Amino acid sequence: MSNEDYLKDISEIKNLMNKSSRFISLSGLSGILAGIYALIGASITYHLVNTYSYGTLILDGWVFRTSMLILLAVALLSIVTGIFLTTRKAKKNGEKIWDNSSKRLLFNFLIPLIVGGLYCIIILGQGRYGQTAGLMLIFYGLALVNASKYSIGDIKYLGFIEIILGLIAAFYPGYGFWLWVAGFGIMHIVYGTWMHFKYDSK
Repeated sequence: MSNEDYLKDISEIKNLMNKSSRFISLSGLSGILAGIYALIGASITYHLVNTYSYGTLILDGWVFRTSMLILLAVALLSIVTGIFLTTRKAKKNGEKIWDNSSKRLLFNFLIPLIVGGLYCIIILGQGRYGQTAGLMLIFYGLALVNASKYSIGDIKYLGFIEIILGLIAAFYPGYGFWLWVAGFGIMHIVYGTWMHFKYDSK
């Protein structure tokens, strides 16, 4: 066998090992749609807050409760879309949607996300609204970085960007809303588009 044959065999073995240890069927299109959902939700919330609360959120007010429901709807819609498109991609590639690699991915993703979500609820209950955008970005970024070990490694770069945006939001809480829009809206669309053309379109 020539050196090229050996290199080809080594490459195939490496790919098989990578597939067995990582869940690589994440859909770039789901990231694009999640970003669109976030932008739509942010636009509705911005209109509500500036029309009925004059730019301020009141914990006991209907505007605040509606804003939280919109945030929850965006999250749920993004999750449902992600599961649907990822499942479809996994079936197309002949891969299992629920195996050890996907379990590890989900477990490592959810730990920072759940802890961050609970912490944000505590902060909101204390009326410290300005800190929530930064915290959401930071914990989401940590969840992506943590999960990247068991999925497409490129998602860690999105995680790093989210963390940086979260830290900026912590320094400038007055810009928290716009940084949230940039992180969960624009960056999802940009990253999802890049991932779609890099992996999904092959």
